[in-house]
Amino acid sequence: MPNMKSAKKHLITDEKSRVRNKGRRTAMKTAEKKFRTAVEQNDADQAKELLVGAFKTLDKSAKAGTIHKNKASRKKSQLQKHLATVK
Repeated sequence: MPNMKSAKKHLITDEKSRVRNKGRRTAMKTAEKKFRTAVEQNDADQAKELLVGAFKTLDKSAKAGTIHKNKASRKKSQLQKHLATVK
């Protein structure tokens, strides 16, 4: 347990950001999983819609600092390649 007042404050803010980041990571994984299942079912229309949603969650996470912007870009590229297999 921290002794300094500033360390105690950091403990509180770290916990808040941990919870917030966990929610964002969960949303990213869920969006990606839904997209991949649509691709596996060869449903191109639904996959395109879900791809837009996945891009949105990735961009929001990168903007908030949950993930690095290059990781978001890399994930988006991988998802686009995955969509190309359906067409």
